[in-house]
Amino acid sequence: MEQKRMRNYVIISYAVFWMMVLGICGTASMVFKCPPVVLRIMSNVCAWSPTFVLLLGMRYFKPGTSIKEFYKKSFAGKIRISKLVLAAVITAGATVSAVLILSLIQGKPFTSYWTLGGYPLWASFLFSLTTGPTGEEAGWRGYVRPYLNKRYNFYKASILQGLIWTFWHTVLWFVDSDFLGWDMIPYVLSNVIVITSICFVINTFMEGNDNLLYGIVIHFCFNILYCFLAVDIWFYLVLIGVYCVITGVICARRKRLHLDEKNHPVEMNGDSK
Repeated sequence: MEQKRMRNYVIISYAVFWMMVLGICGTASMVFKCPPVVLRIMSNVCAWSPTFVLLLGMRYFKPGTSIKEFYKKSFAGKIRISKLVLAAVITAGATVSAVLILSLIQGKPFTSYWTLGGYPLWASFLFSLTTGPTGEEAGWRGYVRPYLNKRYNFYKASILQGLIWTFWHTVLWFVDSDFLGWDMIPYVLSNVIVITSICFVINTFMEGNDNLLYGIVIHFCFNILYCFLAVDIWFYLVLIGVYCVITGVICARRKRLHLDEKNHPVEMNGDSK
């Protein structure tokens, strides 16, 4: 029954998000010709679809659990500031490193890949915070992650989380992307690999410190820099390499610390032993 509820949650979250994007944002853009700021606000509302589905269906998806109890448990894990800062540095550093590598490859100034963006700094911060980081994490990390981590080992759970999260974005690849034709292939490939790698990062930091704040911070640090990036498709190819290295380091560290010898999720209790 639990597996059926999880499957239904994913299907409904996909359907609601896609219908909201195509119905609400599509109508606002093509019929009413709404200004960009209005469309951005609407897209932020759409990003909350996994949470809307979960909260409206809490009695079905989490029987016996109230919304208050769900959130209390989701934020119950211990917060270590050093780990939170490290999570932010790794996530933001991955993007900055990809830009630096690209600038060296293409022989262009590092600063040429950045722009002030279309909104004031405070607005970019607010938009980035109120989209995926606060809109999606209750669903993907608060509900889906614990289920998959309980059922599978660290690697399979992270990959499945990544694939579920990645393909939820599918509709955006076609309606909110600057890439067409053959450029779509590396763009989609980058989405699959990078988002899955981010799930490895999130699982690493939330292991033993099961608090949704880690997922929110990592998600935010990934999103916020895209408000100021002015890059082409080559950036996404470089980003694939950067995140492959990060995932490789995570896997090597787990092997070195013997965290997966029993082939099931291991609680680290903050510090590795």
